[in-house]
Amino acid sequence: MVLCVDGKSQIQALNRTQPLLPMGLGYAEGVTHVYVRHGTTTLFAALDIATGQFLTRCRACHRHQEYLDFLKQVDANVPHDLDIHLVVDNYATHKHPTIKRWLATRPRYHVHYTPTYASWLNQVEIWFYIITQKAIRRGTFRSVRDLVCKIGQFVHNYNKNTQPFVWTATADSILEKVKRLCQLIS
Repeated sequence: MVLCVDGKSQIQALNRTQPLLPMGLGYAEGVTHVYVRHGTTTLFAALDIATGQFLTRCRACHRHQEYLDFLKQVDANVPHDLDIHLVVDNYATHKHPTIKRWLATRPRYHVHYTPTYASWLNQVEIWFYIITQKAIRRGTFRSVRDLVCKIGQFVHNYNKNTQPFVWTATADSILEKVKRLCQLIS
């Protein structure tokens, strides 16, 4: 099983002081920039790339302890006869000695790091964008607990009708874009 894993930290529980104004003819949705900040949460997520299903957990911090707790949740929810290939970025939490020791005692785990500055290659980042746009960005939350509940509801509903993400760009089109960018900046 291949799981794309990462954490989205510092998700803010913002309570807007005014309700959102709906979109209308000639103007976009109105959002007040005045809010009360009730705290933050970190969302850990593991994407099963074969099914598009997500396993998530919200925690107060984004340290190796919370990441290890999430890995233990993954371990408990994946059939024990499967090898697990984790795709992660080079964040220090993923390489902490405690994490390395835990993984070393579990031979079914195989860790694959994305190149430095290329965490966008990890497909879980696509989903972080989706949840941010559809459930978090314009939300109003009276507490961190309210935010975590909203995230949980989104994940539950999302997992009902999942599909794997599919790359639509070809390798040639990506390399052509890189070539054009290099020509512009040199």
